Amino acid sequence: MSASVTSRALDLLGAFDPDHRVLTLSALARRAGMPLATAHRLVGELNRWGALARLPSGEYVIGRRLWDLGLLAPVQSGLRQAASPFLHDLYGATLATVHLAVRDGTEALYIDRLSGHISVPVISEIGSRLPMHATGVGKVLLAYAPENVRTEVLSHLTRVTAYTITQPARLLDQLRRVRIDGYATTGEEMSLGACSVAVPVRGPGGEVVAALGIVVPDLRRERARLVSALQVAAQGINRTLGDSPSVQWK
Repeated sequence: MSASVTSRALDLLGAFDPDHRVLTLSALARRAGMPLATAHRLVGELNRWGALARLPSGEYVIGRRLWDLGLLAPVQSGLRQAASPFLHDLYGATLATVHLAVRDGTEALYIDRLSGHISVPVISEIGSRLPMHATGVGKVLLAYAPENVRTEVLSHLTRVTAYTITQPARLLDQLRRVRIDGYATTGEEMSLGACSVAVPVRGPGGEVVAALGIVVPDLRRERARLVSALQVAAQGINRTLGDSPSVQWK
């Protein structure tokens, strides 16, 4: 397969995003910027290989084979494997939605999630990317991100809800508190009715490699307990990563 054909196939896959999970052939061609006939041929090949799946309606979604391949990525297989028991412990203790996220450029990439029993509007899904300035796990990751990443994020503080922090000075002050206190919080900044608290997860060398968070309706009475539970879980993940040098987590 030539490079140009490869790039066009990748453009078709790249047409999908969290807001466009199901696409018609015409929409795929339009979003990928290619003629309909070319899209039809390539989509057929991607469908036969399993990268795309065709629904009874005729629309297309990402295929299971891409998901299977994604699970082989080190950040998925290693970090998720190390963190999984501790996410389940957190879920069992709180019955709340638990998140594990890593930084992907200027966004928080959610690599694992356990859905809670508590009725809270939660937007994130495994594989979704959300703005760092509006999420608990994102604020943790941003607090420990390189300076150029913070500068980029601070220059594009979009408002998601009425409570989203869009003032750079205020967010910088919060990020300083994250590094001092060891945790970050949000109050309905990503979704109305949902608050979150998150802590850093460190690798064997002490560097922050992920963030672990919980989403609840209200933090006023439970914050101290949730922070303690999260920190215990994060320390457990850190020990697991340190005790398993063969685990590929980066």
